[in-house]
Amino acid sequence: MTIEAPPARWTAQWKELYAEVITTGLCTGCAGCVVTCPHDVIGYEHEEGKYVPFHLEEELGADNCIHGEKGCTTCTRACPRFGAWESAADTHLFGRVRQPDEMAGIWRRLLLTRATDADQHAKGQDGGFVSAMLIWLLANDYIEAAMVSGVEDDDAWKAKPVLARTPQEVLATAGSRYTYCANPLALRDAKEAGLSRLALVGMGCQTSSPPIMWDRKAGKASRPFLFNIGLLCSKTFDDAIFPELFEAKYGLAKADMLKMNIKGVFQVWMRDGSYHEIDLKECHHWTRTGCLHCPDFAAEHADISTGGIGEDNDWTLTIVRTELGEEVLDRMLADGTILARPAQEDEKAMKLLRLLSIVSRRRWPATADPAPAVGVPPPKKKAPTAEPAATASPS
Repeated sequence: MTIEAPPARWTAQWKELYAEVITTGLCTGCAGCVVTCPHDVIGYEHEEGKYVPFHLEEELGADNCIHGEKGCTTCTRACPRFGAWESAADTHLFGRVRQPDEMAGIWRRLLLTRATDADQHAKGQDGGFVSAMLIWLLANDYIEAAMVSGVEDDDAWKAKPVLARTPQEVLATAGSRYTYCANPLALRDAKEAGLSRLALVGMGCQTSSPPIMWDRKAGKASRPFLFNIGLLCSKTFDDAIFPELFEAKYGLAKADMLKMNIKGVFQVWMRDGSYHEIDLKECHHWTRTGCLHCPDFAAEHADISTGGIGEDNDWTLTIVRTELGEEVLDRMLADGTILARPAQEDEKAMKLLRLLSIVSRRRWPATADPAPAVGVPPPKKKAPTAEPAATASPS
């Protein structure tokens, strides 16, 4: 008879989080540690060039926490970049870790979906699937509200975390902005309103946090997260991209922009009816710092992951990952809320899903936990280019 040793006691606190994640560039700014801190001693500035948590108390300096020294470990339990985070979330959600060839994470079904409601389809991004799903989850009493990205009253492209409780509020926040928004910060508003059954809509860096909390037994901090919707994401951009690139070089004023998307290029639709394309290479300079090491393009720990990487803007690539996600999707199909077809019909989407997942995983530093880099093929070596022939100058 073999007696298994009890699991090691979790002792990591802010001091370890600061050393391993905050100061090494692994921090994505998801704010998971901020909203779950039981002592409210982790600050966060939702501003360009920041998006990094910091300690508010000064007794032990910026790199340590008096509550941590007394045994509080919630911040590291909530962090989706601390320790062996990928394998922990995989095991909790799926009962196994991903295989080396599962570059986009573990999934049950791959579909292309679109909302059948014309308003949801028109106001949503691509197929309008996320808007349709949130409205359906509210109507069918799965959730009381959703933590999503909204905009400031005086700036239609300045993202801020908001709580959507009605179909109207869901549609008001529809669409993509490609600047960062720490949607979990809306948990504070939910607590103040007494709401405890929530959906989280966010990039992979955000949607990995709830299953990490569940696996690491973060306690009641993790209970409000009932449904997790992931957004495929290669990177986000600092807000400075609007005045410094779009307006300065192309004359595209932020106030006049109607919609944007990324389909190999940065697509911008203006209120005057014009359409513009900007090479993504021009946008790299404004990449948000928190995205530089993120390995998760495909939001691998959501219930359902979604994104618009297909042939057109009318369908949403939908990755069904968990049993709960499959239950919701099947019910939406059954009552006609959405349409779906096999994602394999769009070869471009399938190739991009794998390619962009690999590209993102290559960012993960070798000094961190190795799991996100397992199975990632090395970049193909470029053939050496011949030196240009010398050209004689006219005499």
